[in-house]
Amino acid sequence: MTKDLQKRVVFGGIALAIFLPFLLSGGLVFQLFVGLLAIIGTAELIKMHRLAPSSIEGILAMLASLVLTLPLENYLTFLPTDGNYTAYTIVVLLLLGTTVFNLSKYNYSDVVFPIASSFYVGIGFHHLILARMDSLSKVLFAIGIVWATDIGAYLVGMRFGRRKLLPKVSPNKTVEGFLGGIVSAVVVAVIFMLFNKSLYAGYPFWGMLLLVVIFSIFVQFGDLVESAIKRHFGVKDSGRLIPGHGGILDRFDGMIFVFPIMHFFGLF
Repeated sequence: MTKDLQKRVVFGGIALAIFLPFLLSGGLVFQLFVGLLAIIGTAELIKMHRLAPSSIEGILAMLASLVLTLPLENYLTFLPTDGNYTAYTIVVLLLLGTTVFNLSKYNYSDVVFPIASSFYVGIGFHHLILARMDSLSKVLFAIGIVWATDIGAYLVGMRFGRRKLLPKVSPNKTVEGFLGGIVSAVVVAVIFMLFNKSLYAGYPFWGMLLLVVIFSIFVQFGDLVESAIKRHFGVKDSGRLIPGHGGILDRFDGMIFVFPIMHFFGLF
């Protein structure tokens, strides 16, 4: 095992040890923790764009991702059933309003980035919370698919990788690693489903495995999107919060993509 891999394993284990108790507890504690992750993830994107998180635009972008992430209507009963989306809309309107006070140096094109960043991060973490509100087993199932995809793609790509997948976006990713990630996800999903038939969500066994293939593809697509963003801004990692792994977005890029897709197919 290389030193880099050892570092990833050690600090990945520490991060898991922090994340798991919040996940198991669920409820408001978990939701606030995920809200904090959304704020940090948005701050990482803001800093890539050379915009200070402490600026008005940065604060509003982080607030937007927070209110989009949290199910506000569960706690603020005066809000409509889609309270978080309504609150998010209001914050986005405030973000657009910042162009009024600094039109010569900060225009519509500039404000689109913090808005898009807040949506990208907030909508993914919101669906993580929705999945946890539905059942712990669905979240563990999704996380198992994400981790199996990442580990399988890394190990197979490192051992057998020959053909580059998208070298201009991520030079180290290979077609063999991409396929290895899918196979790993399917194997892990089969193990989950053998022990918990409720994960089928009304789909036949083979139909569910086909969905797992789609989920694994989206996990890797989310990773590629994050790679494209980082390559555009000339950074290696989104942050330095987790040694050997990078920032929040480096660890949650696949989950941000997979949870909305799972919701789309009715798994929660």
